[in-house]
Amino acid sequence: MESLQEWLYFFFYVVEKNEIMNKVNFKILPDELLLKNGKIIDPFIDKVYTGDIFIDKGRIGDPSKQTKKTKIIDCSGKIITHGFCDIHSHFREPGREDKETLETGSLAAMAGGFTRVCVMPNTHPPIDTPELIDFLSKKSKSYPVHVHPIGAVTKNQDGKNLTEMGLMKKQGAVAFSDDGLPIQDGKVMRMALEYIKPLDLPIINHAEDVCLRSDGLMHEGLVSTNLGLPGNPDFAESVMIHRDLELASFTGSKIHIPHVSAEKSVAQISKFKTQFKNVSSEVTPHHLYFNDEALSSFDTNFKVAPPIRTENDRLSLIEGLKSGVIDCIATDHAPHTLEEKETTFDLASCGMIGLESCFGAVYKVLVYQNKFKLLSLIKFLTINPRNVMGFDSNLFSYEKTAEIVILDERKKWKFTEDSIKSNSLNSPFIGEELIGRIEFTISKNQIYSRTKLDI
Repeated sequence: MESLQEWLYFFFYVVEKNEIMNKVNFKILPDELLLKNGKIIDPFIDKVYTGDIFIDKGRIGDPSKQTKKTKIIDCSGKIITHGFCDIHSHFREPGREDKETLETGSLAAMAGGFTRVCVMPNTHPPIDTPELIDFLSKKSKSYPVHVHPIGAVTKNQDGKNLTEMGLMKKQGAVAFSDDGLPIQDGKVMRMALEYIKPLDLPIINHAEDVCLRSDGLMHEGLVSTNLGLPGNPDFAESVMIHRDLELASFTGSKIHIPHVSAEKSVAQISKFKTQFKNVSSEVTPHHLYFNDEALSSFDTNFKVAPPIRTENDRLSLIEGLKSGVIDCIATDHAPHTLEEKETTFDLASCGMIGLESCFGAVYKVLVYQNKFKLLSLIKFLTINPRNVMGFDSNLFSYEKTAEIVILDERKKWKFTEDSIKSNSLNSPFIGEELIGRIEFTISKNQIYSRTKLDI
């Protein structure tokens, strides 16, 4: 080392690295691994059966070719299915590595059953150039999940000048969004949709009219009035969705509506889906799980954008999934520091983490409480989001790189700080009893295990 400063940097880097890796039971896959006697759900072919899956050097292999060296995980009573795909997450790198890094975000994703994650561009600086797309693509290659960058629509996310979307696609961008900064100028949004059409990628616009939102801190309604907090009305979202769907319908471009939160928004999407095939949408676990009465605690972890709305809105989102109006579930995993959350409600940052709690929350709401079929829930987390982004969905075919989740669908468990592998702890699910737990995640020749794994 050339200096004491460099030596100290290296020392603390190694310590931090070891601490990160100790947060999860995380191993390289053995050359041969047999997942034995599991209930296999293949959402690509709508098939549910009991059987084995053989993984040969990280790829789906032929079970008849196992040898004496083959390691075995007994999956009796467990579900084996495709690795989950999150198309809306925030890993904060570059610029805010104190909240999350590509590495810690990847470990949180593995703990939640996600093998593929699309990361939003609202970093510091924003991901608004081909060079930054290339940086994320290359740096994330060594991490255990597939990380796909979403590029900014406008330079510096200022809503004015379009980015070089064609060049960004060549470097690995899978979609474009200014994320939490809505494109207010309708002309800019139209130009973006026209530009993106030949690229065949979706535009994702944060659905909120900022003038109608004003200084709203939570959903505008009876609860906000009782709490004395400024309200953000549901039509601030539905009005923007209507505008964006009109523009997308006119241009014929792909558009994806993020984190739908309101009954009025579901109605708008339903109307356009009957006449326009290039529209898709997502809902988050927290909008499915909570309603605005939860904010009576003034817990700033419930402060999100768009806000958590009424029980009627929550039920409409569930119905939107059931009817096919809403296509998939996405976490909107948004890490924040303790300082940004432990403050007054008006000053607190919007957002909560959601990767590790996702499956337990949505299984409880959809399957346990609302009698969805497990296969339907699996589709909302696997092939449906993959289809939105144009990813391969036939994951159990021979020679495919293994992206697999093994889960216990009936396990009741309490979500605690120990359940969190993210750099941040801003979750209102802490203390909640969830149903359905991830036991193992296999991705990129590596395996996460909830408990110590001896293979």
